[in-house]
Amino acid sequence: MLDVKRINDTIAAISTAVALGQGSIAIVRVSGPSAERIGRQVFSIPGTQRWESHRIIYGHVIDPTSRERIDEALLLIMKAPRSFTGEDVIEFHCHGGLICVQRVLELVLSQGARRALPGEFSQRAVLNGRIDLTRAEAISTLIGARSRRVTQLAMVSLTGAVYKEITRIKERLLEQLAELEAHLDFEEDLLPLDERIVKNNLESIYQDLIQLVMDSNRSAILYRGLEVALIGRPNVGKSSLLNLFSRREKAIVTDLPGTTRDLLESEIIVQGVPITLVDTAGIQFTGDIVEKLGIQRSRQVMMSADAIILVFDLTEGWTSAEEDLIREIPEGTILLIAGNKSDKCPLRHNTPVSKIFNQSWIFPVSARTGEGEDSILSELLNRCGANENQDIRLSLNSRQRDLAKEAATFLNHTLITIERNLPIDFWTIDLRQAIAILTELTGENISEVTLDRIFSRFCIGK
Repeated sequence: MLDVKRINDTIAAISTAVALGQGSIAIVRVSGPSAERIGRQVFSIPGTQRWESHRIIYGHVIDPTSRERIDEALLLIMKAPRSFTGEDVIEFHCHGGLICVQRVLELVLSQGARRALPGEFSQRAVLNGRIDLTRAEAISTLIGARSRRVTQLAMVSLTGAVYKEITRIKERLLEQLAELEAHLDFEEDLLPLDERIVKNNLESIYQDLIQLVMDSNRSAILYRGLEVALIGRPNVGKSSLLNLFSRREKAIVTDLPGTTRDLLESEIIVQGVPITLVDTAGIQFTGDIVEKLGIQRSRQVMMSADAIILVFDLTEGWTSAEEDLIREIPEGTILLIAGNKSDKCPLRHNTPVSKIFNQSWIFPVSARTGEGEDSILSELLNRCGANENQDIRLSLNSRQRDLAKEAATFLNHTLITIERNLPIDFWTIDLRQAIAILTELTGENISEVTLDRIFSRFCIGK
């Protein structure tokens, strides 16, 4: 939990990704009351450069005890309140890699700073009023984005759109609450309350809130992505299709059945949606212990996948083995059927499979030529509702969505109270609760424990 001592600490962390032999630049960020003092102690400035806010100066990071030069670097100075955290901030722009930047951080820590907790810089920015909580969460989403579409939605939130929309809804609720309370306190001095107008206003606000939740539900797939299992009998072309979709030789492909004995994953992006394809072992009866374990894992993936592409060989036709696999697929799981090797055997209305399934359910594909690839992936997004995301201009993350849903529930309780003709003071109970939840969503009224929990998911240095 936050305490005064911790808030007044000077914190430091590496704010860039660090890897051996990679990255020409690395940044050590320092924030807090001792940031400037630490910078002056460990940074040697040649010439007549001025130590001023929002200025970059050149010099060397030096151990003040041994006078050893640790690194040649640039120092960025940002004095409070004109910094990301609202505190004095300095950044050492060092050489990248592992050793140099780690030595700079250790030197800073030896001068009185402590290591920042995950997300602590952003948390201080919120506590100091530099940004609201929804903007801080958008930063985390932007950093962890797995597709371009997610970065677009994160940037919308980062500009304050979520905060503005929730605040707009909250202000409308406050207006209705103020009118109700005025009639409770000064009923004799005011015109009679038009209950129909109040109810209509609250219903309009409720619909706006529900629409926001629905849009966010539809966009959730963009954030978490889809897990899609490729299942089927051995040697029907599952691994070949994985290689086709992935645009690389991810899986070993041979004419021998049972080549794939373990799960193999590959992530692709289709129309801005991250999709994790899981190539599974061919499901059949076998006495091979290793192959049995692979088949067992295949069945486990079938149980948990968001969607399944069942692959069969068009040259062999639909068999009882495919029928058995269909029966194993959990009810409600999105299922697409891919008839592979369409270049050798085009799908016709008189093929055995078309007698069992509607023709529109079958997607003829060729792992060799690429035929049918776009059709089956596009249909996958259609079935999952992902194509609808193109119209979504505003999206809430899971925490915000849950709170918005909870606020809508209390607002609906208010509408039910009105319909039951209960006294006006009963109307205000759930209305106040809905408003309180929306203030928690934006971070205006939120507990320290909840804040700690939110920012603990952020990366260190942000």
